[in-house]
Amino acid sequence: MATIDLSEFDGIALAEKIRDGELGCEEVLDQTIENIDKVNPALNAVIHPLYDQARASAQTWQQKVSAGEAKSAIFCGVPFVLKDLLAEYKGTPFNEGCVALKDYVSKFDSELVLRQQQSGVVICAKTNTPEFGGSPVTEPELHGVTRNPWNTEHTPGGSSGGSAALVAAGVVPMGHANDGGGSIRIPASCCGLFGLKPSRGRNPLGPMFGDLGGGII
Repeated sequence: MATIDLSEFDGIALAEKIRDGELGCEEVLDQTIENIDKVNPALNAVIHPLYDQARASAQTWQQKVSAGEAKSAIFCGVPFVLKDLLAEYKGTPFNEGCVALKDYVSKFDSELVLRQQQSGVVICAKTNTPEFGGSPVTEPELHGVTRNPWNTEHTPGGSSGGSAALVAAGVVPMGHANDGGGSIRIPASCCGLFGLKPSRGRNPLGPMFGDLGGGII
């Protein structure tokens, strides 16, 4: 497989390449996985790789592309990472940075995750966060310190530091984040990115919660 420089594309541009047949969902995912495996030992941004689920999702989206059924999916086949906080993905670990939750596995999909998948993204990993998102740095006891790709002696901020580190490293064009008191804004600033914190009520987290500061980075 030829190396694809995914850092050249934002999410919309990458989806256009996939829909136009210039890139395949599975080859883009394979490159993303290779990039995660390359940078994560230094960054500790990914805490739960979800490669099997991602490959199944990429295959499904590729079939839809081939059948001409993916035109309405704005992020068709785009690799995406899910912050391990307030967004449950059925059958995957859900810790929220808490030692007491280290063995918990989600039993359902949050509404937000369902909507993310409907947009076409391929969730390939869950990212590190401080315990219950309660710190402006990403250093939980459970999963350890996440580091900034620009300088690994520095923090990527928090609480969406895992997602921010991967976006800043060029691994994914965007990642899930949430913000109640700066948890999108701080990592965006630390990592040289911009974050989107939507108006309250735009991203419901049912069935467990309403809106609690969801967004992307």
